[in-house]
Amino acid sequence: VRASLGRPVLFRQTRPGRDGRPFTLYKFRTMREAESSLTAIDAVATDAERLTPLGCFLRTTSIDELPQLLNVVRGDMNLVGPRPLLTEYLPLYSAYHARRHEVRPGMTGWAQVNGRNEASWADRFDMDVWYVDNRSLTLDTRILFKTVGVALSRRGVTTNGTASAVPFEGDSGSD
Repeated sequence: VRASLGRPVLFRQTRPGRDGRPFTLYKFRTMREAESSLTAIDAVATDAERLTPLGCFLRTTSIDELPQLLNVVRGDMNLVGPRPLLTEYLPLYSAYHARRHEVRPGMTGWAQVNGRNEASWADRFDMDVWYVDNRSLTLDTRILFKTVGVALSRRGVTTNGTASAVPFEGDSGSD
């Protein structure tokens, strides 16, 4: 990452954890800085323009997620749980889907092994709440084993061929 993108090597972003409390999430950087990717004066580069070939490889193999082991050691995250999403999504959740914050977020989760970003937002949130209601050591172990296969398959990382996931724009219900 340092040879391809320079410093910093780690991407840091504030994400909501258990009970919506913010923490700093760590990942390997996969994109060039926005200002160094500008294609025209005052133009903003898209994620696809900023994503490097190395970054694409890191994302499709989920290697970019490995620095989150620091978050696990610090107690911000678990190995398994609902993925921590962006803080700006918090006010957009229904009360039902906000239940995903009753547990620590995870590096992998039920939604990740059952569709990743190919699943709709509603389906992912429903899977997160299902996990909250059904979590157990047996389920976590099953998810960890399935994660290996999902990561090796490299499927479901992006939504409809986009460089990143489609932004969440609000919950349609399911209360």
